[in-house]
Amino acid sequence: MSNLLVPPIGRRAPNISVSVTAHLERLITSGALPPGSKLPPERELAASMSVSRSSLREAMQELESKRLIERHPGRGTIVTKPSARVNTLLHLSDAQVDQENAAEVRLLIEPAIAALAASRATEATIVQLQAVLHGSDPSLSAERALELDVEFHLLLAHAAQNPLLTTLLTMVTDWTLELRRTSHASKKSRRESIQGHQEIFDAVADGDAPRAKAAMESHLDQVRVLISNPEAS
Repeated sequence: MSNLLVPPIGRRAPNISVSVTAHLERLITSGALPPGSKLPPERELAASMSVSRSSLREAMQELESKRLIERHPGRGTIVTKPSARVNTLLHLSDAQVDQENAAEVRLLIEPAIAALAASRATEATIVQLQAVLHGSDPSLSAERALELDVEFHLLLAHAAQNPLLTTLLTMVTDWTLELRRTSHASKKSRRESIQGHQEIFDAVADGDAPRAKAAMESHLDQVRVLISNPEAS
């Protein structure tokens, strides 16, 4: 578990600790800082990110409260590994799953995730979701658009602050990946996907759980239409 180089922060929120939290959380949730990896010592990390140690400490406290990192005296800070139960669930994602069944599970859990995200999202999560939206554009390649789509939905799951929901979302993502490529096959479909994400984001940022749930249901319904009738996209 050697120390990893942490990339510098790009855009910053007015509150520096929020920017630091958002930056590190996105690196962790995207896998750029994988489970079990050890972060550099606090002084070194603060210097590499050009932030004060007090701002870094605030960020670390939030990441620890979200169970994304573990801080051990004498051992340093380590990105949390999935529990044995979570790993058991993740192994199920390797199984062959009927696509229609997987899509149905997605319709059941993602609106609930969006509602919880609206109730529980921190300022750092809002910054991350906004960054994904700012990076999204219909002119992107289908593969890059899909990557940002997956990241947006995964960030919502993390915002719900329930590791089992995050695990279920990860599994459903794996099961539906090929189908979801169809929903990003054209500029029109990518534009509609971004619009759906924007409506979900607005509701989450406003803390409006019912609207976030409805926006996710509408978004997934649109995705279902695009997948079932790709010629229309």
